[in-house]
Amino acid sequence: MSTSIIDLLQKYDVPTPRYTSYPTVPYWDFSTLDEAKWKQSVVDTFNAENGELCIYIHLPFCENLCTFCACTKRITKNHAVEDPYLAAVLKEWSMYRSLLPAAPVIKEIHLGGGTPTFFSADNLVKLIRGITKDAIVKEDHEFSIEVHPNYTTEEHIEKLAGAGFNRISLGVQDFDPKVQFVINRIQSFERTKEVVEWARKYHYNSINIDLIYGLPHQTVDSVKFSVDKITSLMPDRIAFYSYAHVPWKSKGQRRYTEADLPLAAQKWEMYHTGKDLLEAAGFAGIGMDHFALKEDKLFTAAKTGNLHRNFMGYTTTKSKLIIALGVSSIGDAWNAFAQNEKEVEAYEEKINEGKLPLVNGHLLSGEDIIIRKKILELMCENSTTINSEKLDPEFVESIFFKLRKLEADGLININGATILVTAKGNSFIRNISAALDAKLWKNEIKRDANIFSKAI
Repeated sequence: MSTSIIDLLQKYDVPTPRYTSYPTVPYWDFSTLDEAKWKQSVVDTFNAENGELCIYIHLPFCENLCTFCACTKRITKNHAVEDPYLAAVLKEWSMYRSLLPAAPVIKEIHLGGGTPTFFSADNLVKLIRGITKDAIVKEDHEFSIEVHPNYTTEEHIEKLAGAGFNRISLGVQDFDPKVQFVINRIQSFERTKEVVEWARKYHYNSINIDLIYGLPHQTVDSVKFSVDKITSLMPDRIAFYSYAHVPWKSKGQRRYTEADLPLAAQKWEMYHTGKDLLEAAGFAGIGMDHFALKEDKLFTAAKTGNLHRNFMGYTTTKSKLIIALGVSSIGDAWNAFAQNEKEVEAYEEKINEGKLPLVNGHLLSGEDIIIRKKILELMCENSTTINSEKLDPEFVESIFFKLRKLEADGLININGATILVTAKGNSFIRNISAALDAKLWKNEIKRDANIFSKAI
């Protein structure tokens, strides 16, 4: 590893947002949004989008705690929680349906978690039937589900396919036994392979595998081992995420300490080793952490300028309206974000009172929307243009001050108002996007603050 890369890692491996939204959640101002404003934003965007929307449903229950996970979850083996929770989700959907002036055109449904396959196959089908009842499902829709292979049966895969599901994402993370032990996720390759084979049997047209680099006790050799195993299955997509160490947010991560985590230079080697292996196996890099076969829609979207990024990561669907249902889920109406209650009991209580369970949100200003577009362009297209359109001139000056430093390090090229991310800069795309972040600029965040995970 060259000295220059070591210098870059020391300089840029600092707490930085992942930019699944802009503004990022820590800088939302809930005082700008109330239930009435959120509802109006939903209706306005619904009309502007000709009734098309996507739906995200958060299913928070897991039988087992994976210690690396920073998602909102409820650990239980009591499956009696299924019926009342799904009843609440369907009631929430009926509240949104009553707002909409016409039948919604559903482009996408995504079931996330938690462990969505904690729920029985019949209950999941009942949920989807309740959502799609009296709605229009687009012919080229994408219905996707995140699954933990240990808790997924062939019945799940078969019945969901019958309900219109055509995409599946399997959580793997790493196959090294030592890593699996410390993250409390013992999962065999054979079980993973079995679920992939079921997905193919029932004609899912896109299979994704999630891998993580930077986990406790992980090594370059364990990354090689895991990538080799997964590429032998040849899924359509692979998400190769950087582990986000946020123990102040996720108490399960306190099972290990920073001393058990690889250093930035080791994470860099893990990522680039995995990247080289994936590319050699025929996968093309998409965005900052996804890989896809050239026949996959994600690759096509990236090549045609239709790649998008939202709270679910990179997607082929450029939707400006996401209705989010369930605990902690975040809805997006393009000019507003709204997040639900984070505790199951509080969520169900508000729903049963006939209230939308909002606990956080943000109404975007004109400046927010401009910056949101620019960061999306960087994240999805590796380029954007910066000018003084309705932005504070002092802020624009600060942007170019930071960008010139990034250019000096070889991470971008500046051509007038156009910013182009270099091949080297792609690994630092979070840092580059942060140069455009007005909230960071205004708040002068301390880099050691417990708000964001590190960039590398």
